[in-house]
Amino acid sequence: MSKTVVLGLLGTTLDLGKHSDRWQNWRPSVSICRQPDLIVHRFELVHGLRDTSLAEVIRRDMQSVSPETEVRLHRIEFADPWDFEQVYESLFSFAREYDFDDSEDYLIHITTGTHVAQICLFLLTESRWLPGRLLQCSPERDRGAPGTIKVIDLDLSRYDGIASRFQQEQREAASFLKGGIETRNVAFNRLIDRIEQVAIATRDPLLLMGPTGAGKSRLARRIFELKKSRHTVKGDFVDVNCATLRGDGAMSTLFGHTKGAFTGALKDRPGLLRTADGGMLFLDEIGELGLDEQAMLLRALEEKKFLPMGSDRESGSDFQLIAGTNCDLLTAVRRGKFREDLLARINLWTFSLPGLRSRPEDIEPNLQFELDRYAQQTGNHITFSKEARKKFMDFALSPAAEWKGNFRDLNAAVIRMATLSMGGRISVETVEEEVDRLSALWANPLPMSKEEAVLKVLDEEKISTLDLFDRAQLNHVLEVCQRSRSLSDAGRTLFSASRGRKTSTNDADRLRKYLHRFGIEWAQIASP
Repeated sequence: MSKTVVLGLLGTTLDLGKHSDRWQNWRPSVSICRQPDLIVHRFELVHGLRDTSLAEVIRRDMQSVSPETEVRLHRIEFADPWDFEQVYESLFSFAREYDFDDSEDYLIHITTGTHVAQICLFLLTESRWLPGRLLQCSPERDRGAPGTIKVIDLDLSRYDGIASRFQQEQREAASFLKGGIETRNVAFNRLIDRIEQVAIATRDPLLLMGPTGAGKSRLARRIFELKKSRHTVKGDFVDVNCATLRGDGAMSTLFGHTKGAFTGALKDRPGLLRTADGGMLFLDEIGELGLDEQAMLLRALEEKKFLPMGSDRESGSDFQLIAGTNCDLLTAVRRGKFREDLLARINLWTFSLPGLRSRPEDIEPNLQFELDRYAQQTGNHITFSKEARKKFMDFALSPAAEWKGNFRDLNAAVIRMATLSMGGRISVETVEEEVDRLSALWANPLPMSKEEAVLKVLDEEKISTLDLFDRAQLNHVLEVCQRSRSLSDAGRTLFSASRGRKTSTNDADRLRKYLHRFGIEWAQIASP
């Protein structure tokens, strides 16, 4: 069982009593330790400097009635205990510095202290800086009796009006999600504000959409770290790129397996869902998951249970899911590649991250961020010359800068220029060289390999049924189709040698029938 820890203020009036007759009076802090149905393992008692003597008496009395209770004294000085700003700042500093343990149950005692201090304790608990429940106690008719207690578990959704007063705190949280980058794009800043609001308030799945390099992985980790700082998540952050999972390996990686479940399963494996229990699971490129894995994931989300490979006993895991994708999942549903019921489950909170070209205002602050990060990682402080910075920014904001890799392209560009800089300054010549390199990269993208083309339209199980001859032929056909403007154009290229010997020259129909043998439709492979 978890330990119960009470955190409260010394009551300089209600807790008062140094003589033997003090046991005839009801003293709130001591009475908590006298409750028959409450075992207090530790009491964190906060007091002022001039009340140290009284605090020592209360500590001894607590331990005399409850020997199992450890009482720790914390001295916090309030110059004016009725000054809201002073009291809140002092208690807020205490909350931030205290080492809270996720395995302990915290009760925040609000019976003692000034009304100002009680309000501050309430607000810090409501905003989760004090991760516990409120504890109130009251006397009985017999003043020497232990009295009664009441535990209040705040429903944070009822206090939106109070939470809205802490705009500075929300701004800090939004800045944290952006990595401290002072972004200027209005739409993006509004998006981050909404993500911050939702991330703190819910454990429902979040879906992050956006092109490759838009920052989905970094944002997912930031969301976890923000929730961790607010004590709304206890476990670890576990992330996996679903595009790397194939066949039995996907099932085993996600859901675990028992020893002997398949060839090579030499020992039990818990799986990533178990590892993420109590924490957060980030599944990047979730659209790449197989249909069987999708079905298992859906059950794990809805029932918190799943069946590891080779096991007849269910495992449980309570995690929050963040899913990332750069593909249109609705289109994947229509093509039978993604389960409609899973999409409905993870589509409750969907956020589309824009690419770098959609946020030209943010290129300059992100450029400085990348330079600062380079300095932190290497210890080398690199700057642009005035002319070099202007030249790079002119290019970065021009139509010629496609930023196909988004922030990954920007990060790589900064690393290259910083590495080649002489004397810690990036020159115009270095910028020109990088501009030429980026322009060439975007003008000649790497072609999709034949094998990648097959994997795009067929799953591993289907591919495994093909003879090597059929697979090689299909690879080449798909390569031609992907660079052709239409079905007819692809057909003319593929059947050019035999067209003159055929009574019918409907090459498009011939190609359509060939693709149909493998369950492939032209829409699946047509170039945009």
